Amino acid sequence: MRIKIGLVVSDFNDEITSKMEKYAEKYADSLNAEIVKKVNVPGVFEIPFAAKNLLKEKKINSLVALGAVIQGDTDHDIIVANNAVQKLMELSLHYNKPVGMGIIGPRATWQQAEERAEEYAKRAVKVAVEMVKASRTL
Repeated sequence: MRIKIGLVVSDFNDEITSKMEKYAEKYADSLNAEIVKKVNVPGVFEIPFAAKNLLKEKKINSLVALGAVIQGDTDHDIIVANNAVQKLMELSLHYNKPVGMGIIGPRATWQQAEERAEEYAKRAVKVAVEMVKASRTL
């Protein structure tokens, strides 16, 4: 039985996140998982809202969140990334469904985000799949 994944992708820094999306889709297929629903949101801060709605769906076994939070001149990147990640963990526990975290940053440079895009996307999918399998043994 293929694991069914919901995917949320931030459009902010889409030169990076669009690549992450493609890496995630391809890698999911190689793991016998299927991205059954995808939602694009304006930025990383909006990911939890979409994630909550996807995690409610019975057909979805797990969720992958993809985004890139690039360091700026203020602490805005830290606030955005930390709040999004914290809320995603809370949603995962509330709905008892794994969330693969593919959010680069905070404090990442553009170059670091480009270099990490493939790794973060694939790792998020792998975690989402492996945690569904692990949860079936609990």
